[in-house]
Amino acid sequence: MISFHSQDIKFVLKNKTKTKQWITQTIAQKKRKAGDINFIFCSDEYLLKLNKEYLNHNTYTDIITFDYSKGDNDKAISGDVFISIDRVEENAKKFSKTKENELNRVIIHGTLHLLGYKDKTKKAKEEMTKQEDACLKVFEKM
Repeated sequence: MISFHSQDIKFVLKNKTKTKQWITQTIAQKKRKAGDINFIFCSDEYLLKLNKEYLNHNTYTDIITFDYSKGDNDKAISGDVFISIDRVEENAKKFSKTKENELNRVIIHGTLHLLGYKDKTKKAKEEMTKQEDACLKVFEKM
């Protein structure tokens, strides 16, 4: 089940039904299925605290994904995806995108992480961006 929550801020996702369908469709295209996936919208400070506590990084970030999937043999993906709305707004301005477009990019980025995509090397980051762009085109056509 895909669900959306807010932590320490007031935020309500627009187009929840469409977004759930899009995420489910993206997962199905990769021959997997959605288990329990929580998208938690929060502040920069909340995500910074998680970043320090769990990843030992003292930097702001737009997203942290905790993957609870049971492994490659289990087709279901599960996890918690924490998204800083502060960072999404900042990055939307920085990259001349709408807030909605940037938020969708980050949502699908977290989903792709749960599907096994990485972004730590240049090659992996290029593939992640390619996948994000393809997924965003699907969302726009829905």
